[in-house]
Amino acid sequence: MNIRNIFRFAVGLSGTAILALCASSNLQTGKADLKAAGALAFGPDNILFVGDTPAATIWALDVQDRASSKSGSVEIKGVNEKIAALLGTAPDQILINDTAVNPVSKNIYMSVSRGRGPDAAAVILRVDAAGKISEVPLDRIAHASVKFVDPPAASTNGRQVETITAIAYVDGNVIVAGLSNEEFSSTLRSIPFPFTGAVQGAGIRIYHGSHGRFETAAPVRTFIPYEIGNQKEILAAYTCSPLVKIPVSQLKPGAKVEGTTIAELGNRNRPIDMIVYEKGGKHFILMANSSRGVMKITGDNLESYKPITAQTEVTGVPYETITDLKDVQHLKKYDDRTALLLQGAGASMDLRTIALP
Repeated sequence: MNIRNIFRFAVGLSGTAILALCASSNLQTGKADLKAAGALAFGPDNILFVGDTPAATIWALDVQDRASSKSGSVEIKGVNEKIAALLGTAPDQILINDTAVNPVSKNIYMSVSRGRGPDAAAVILRVDAAGKISEVPLDRIAHASVKFVDPPAASTNGRQVETITAIAYVDGNVIVAGLSNEEFSSTLRSIPFPFTGAVQGAGIRIYHGSHGRFETAAPVRTFIPYEIGNQKEILAAYTCSPLVKIPVSQLKPGAKVEGTTIAELGNRNRPIDMIVYEKGGKHFILMANSSRGVMKITGDNLESYKPITAQTEVTGVPYETITDLKDVQHLKKYDDRTALLLQGAGASMDLRTIALP
């Protein structure tokens, strides 16, 4: 599998997506009234997509960041403390919800909650090559949004409903993982961009080898677009931690789709982020986890692994644990040789780049 094909698939350089390269001209300038800022992803024309779970909405923001820049290195100690100082609050009063790298400028974007609980303010931050952190103003910005037609019911116990867990731009569509109000509440929504209106999501059913049963209510935690056996797939990771391939062609509004589980990577764990890269002529998937460290997973010939259809423990696609990478909270691809980490387990977090292992 050619890494260039993976890149074209992920960024969406199909005929449909090329038309979307002028997407910024379809945005309206004004206040982007985000209720919260969660999952992030870049799309055509360097548009930043933001998941807003309380509003069950995806936002497209023109962050006016198109100047090409060479890759460098990033090392910001105590980045959460610096963000808190910028926002005029204490470090324990902010949450860094996600990170994203602009593929052209190499500037880093972070979605942040200022405050805790339902009244927390949504903030988008930019980190430039010099390490300067600045706030992206949302009161007057070119933007568009689309609200889901099938969001899950609001929580009655104060817990966050997982309407949006991950986003990627794929072949002219914004793919959104999360939950819906349908029978198969685990959902992948494929929303055409530029936005023309909301569409119903596709319900996803998978076999969970560790649990020994089919499941339809657990959301995808993180995913990447990936070509497997010449077919465009979503490679998705779930809590506890099945790795599943889901055909992109089946993500039609209202469809019921059964994914194929090709690995069980260990229970009592929540996958956080995945990236794909090529090294030494081979393809690898790097996955950060809540309790099982950072896994380097074989990325070649994934079509050759038999579907998991019976209860089992760790099996399927092989991996190794990168033991010197600990307490990784977010993981993104910075360039072809480098990954970006948000790292830390205590009061202080660091933002840094590392060589891909």
